[in-house]
Amino acid sequence: MNLKHLKILLGIIALALLGFRLCCGLFVIQPIGALPEGTTIAYWRVGTNFDFIESPDGLVKKTGVGLSLWTRAIALGTAAQPVIDRELFRLPYMESLYLITTDGESYDR
Repeated sequence: MNLKHLKILLGIIALALLGFRLCCGLFVIQPIGALPEGTTIAYWRVGTNFDFIESPDGLVKKTGVGLSLWTRAIALGTAAQPVIDRELFRLPYMESLYLITTDGESYDR
């Protein structure tokens, strides 16, 4: 592969990553009773008000309401259906992504 082909390939990869960042999102569900291993869902984000990386706990934190099992359940119930309807694929739970959504704070199950 010559240098010209390499530049074209890198350009295509960069455009694909930019497109994913602009149009898709990652929804991180911390391990909870219903999902003991947790999950990260990649989904089509266009048309939602979600950030690129989002979680139920992060959504609750943005509202300023205290995090509890009740508020987490409401956030998960409200956000889960639009995310699942637009799901592209799932990945394992990634704590580093979860911590991005909560400003580095970790909450118990």
